[in-house]
Amino acid sequence: MKRLAGIVAGWLTESGIEHEGPLTLTRVGVGQSNLTYAVADGTGRPDRRWVLRRPPLGHLLASAHDVAREARIMTALRDSEVPVPQVIGVWTVDEVPMVLMEFVDGLVLDRLEVVEGVAEPTRHAVGLAVARALSLVHTVDLEATGLIDLASHKPYAERQLKRWSTQWQHSKTRESADLETLTARLAAAVPEQRELTLVHGDFHLRNVIVRPEDGSVATVLDWELCTLGDPLADLGTLLAYWPEAGEPGAGLLSFSTLPGFPDREEMAAAYLEASGRDGSALGFWHALGLWKIAIIAEGVLRRIQDEPRNRAAAYAPTVDQVDAMIAKALETLGRPSTPAVSSTPAVSSTTAVPSTSAAPTTQTTPKA
Repeated sequence: MKRLAGIVAGWLTESGIEHEGPLTLTRVGVGQSNLTYAVADGTGRPDRRWVLRRPPLGHLLASAHDVAREARIMTALRDSEVPVPQVIGVWTVDEVPMVLMEFVDGLVLDRLEVVEGVAEPTRHAVGLAVARALSLVHTVDLEATGLIDLASHKPYAERQLKRWSTQWQHSKTRESADLETLTARLAAAVPEQRELTLVHGDFHLRNVIVRPEDGSVATVLDWELCTLGDPLADLGTLLAYWPEAGEPGAGLLSFSTLPGFPDREEMAAAYLEASGRDGSALGFWHALGLWKIAIIAEGVLRRIQDEPRNRAAAYAPTVDQVDAMIAKALETLGRPSTPAVSSTPAVSSTTAVPSTSAAPTTQTTPKA
């Protein structure tokens, strides 16, 4: 780590950013994918802090953990309504890409002790702010930001089913008949896609920084899975990461079961009101979100099994938790969908138009 600290100091100098040695790098967050480090200089000043992102250690699946692509997306969004950190630069160390970005002040609600320090009214405000911030992601002008070629324009659900089924085959630690059943049922229930927008791909409570004074969203993090697709997929993912009392995932997915946080119905209503979208297909997207999270969690188990240093400080998933998410997805898919629906007419973001065409020939580093 000392060697890397010296390299990062060189990047700061190259970028014309004032700092004093020695730099310290501290692993932060409970994320089990790309590794994140807080960087501080020798003065200890709060304005002399930065964040470093790099892929996990060990063998990686093709196209996964692309931090350079993540940096491109955040840079493209700097002039949009979506709050993102400023990217300082992308460098390579021993053939591993690394991204250095600004440090954004605020709270990341990823640990119980942090969440318990937030008053219940603020927790409620946080939940609604997160849902509304998601609606901003889906207003991004793809042409103006240069993100129109970020991924395929083919129907999103089919792309997700293909991609994550492949991920499961490559990263599973065991066989799961329930997962196979769920995959087949999802494939048979795909709704018609009406829009094409930017999709964050992993939008949830731990991937935002919030302001402690009012619960508003200061910045949106972790754009690793960002792609183009159906905006309701993001809402389904958010709801999948938002367990309610008695459901699996409390602590592992988020602390939304604690008093004060809005329930899923209120979260969905806040998003649908802000976006003007119809939520009639939301049951499918919620189930797909749970399915995807279960596969991601299985991949985390595999990476920890292969390289124990990838384990974060807390909240590594267990096989039982993965199986519980699969069971919850089967239950969700089998239940009639009656989500809240916005009372305002459905609208599309600037470049969100139905498309089943092939990906543009200028497409770069596509993500499903």
